Amino acid sequence: MKPTYAVALLLFAASSAFAQAFPTKPVTLMVPFAPGGGSDTVARIIQPKLSERLGQPVLVENRPGASGAIATNAVAKATPDGHTLFLSWDTHAINAVVIKDLPYDTFKDFLPVTLLARLPLVMGVWPGLPANSVAEFISLAKREPGKLNYASVGSGSSNRLYSEYMHSLAGISVAHIPYKGGGPSIQAMLTGEVAYSFLSFASMKGHIQAGKLKAFAVTGSKRMPDIPSVPTMVESGFPGFEVYGWIGIFAPAGTPDAVVARLNRDFVAAAQDPEVTRKFAAAGVEGIGSSPADLDRWVRSEYDKWGKFVRTANLKFE
Repeated sequence: MKPTYAVALLLFAASSAFAQAFPTKPVTLMVPFAPGGGSDTVARIIQPKLSERLGQPVLVENRPGASGAIATNAVAKATPDGHTLFLSWDTHAINAVVIKDLPYDTFKDFLPVTLLARLPLVMGVWPGLPANSVAEFISLAKREPGKLNYASVGSGSSNRLYSEYMHSLAGISVAHIPYKGGGPSIQAMLTGEVAYSFLSFASMKGHIQAGKLKAFAVTGSKRMPDIPSVPTMVESGFPGFEVYGWIGIFAPAGTPDAVVARLNRDFVAAAQDPEVTRKFAAAGVEGIGSSPADLDRWVRSEYDKWGKFVRTANLKFE
């Protein structure tokens, strides 16, 4: 037996043995934003079924800040044994475009596990705003340039880019105010501190149904069953404006392949569980459960798409 072949067999045997023992302790899902947002909602929906499959408690840890980069860096530096995972928001791809000197490498420091879910966002609006549609909002912004503002979940966040994309198409100027997640952004809308924000329906559902927030449009390809009177952005006069928030699961680079395969299998099964599917649907979330390779391709395509927009629009980030 050649030495290199023997070493390969030993490594494979060690990896397989590790995977069979995994997990040996609670698994932490690091969420990059404050409680109350879309990523947090998805984490808590899938948490019980994932715990059942793994046979260990799954802990959701919210670590907001820097458009998700603080939580992302914590996972990048974690022990690569599968017990600390990153439940990303779509800022994971965008931060590599908009934040200089990230303390981690988006593509080298993580192993993709699965594209867990995607969800259209909703343009939620402060109810005191004297407008009742996207068109009326744009008219108001043109009549009062520089007086309106909007919330994002961070300077380089995806919902900031979605807003700036709308502004560029409409030819309006609206001031940006960053917050540390969907929950704080919603509070700012409820009090009239900001005019609007693109956020998940799950995070705003109760407020919209109670009339405490208005919903002007959804960013997906079709209207949402829970708010069928709310048009899409395309229907609101923005051809091609179809964007989704998305949630991926990542492990630190160096995590054994067999552990990543086990995690992929369990996350996909949990995402496809009927109870989880029902709760996802109620929150306006589409469960996916992709292969690791599909998630990697998706992140790279998002990085390319939004990088092009940032350069074309000459956006600057704090």
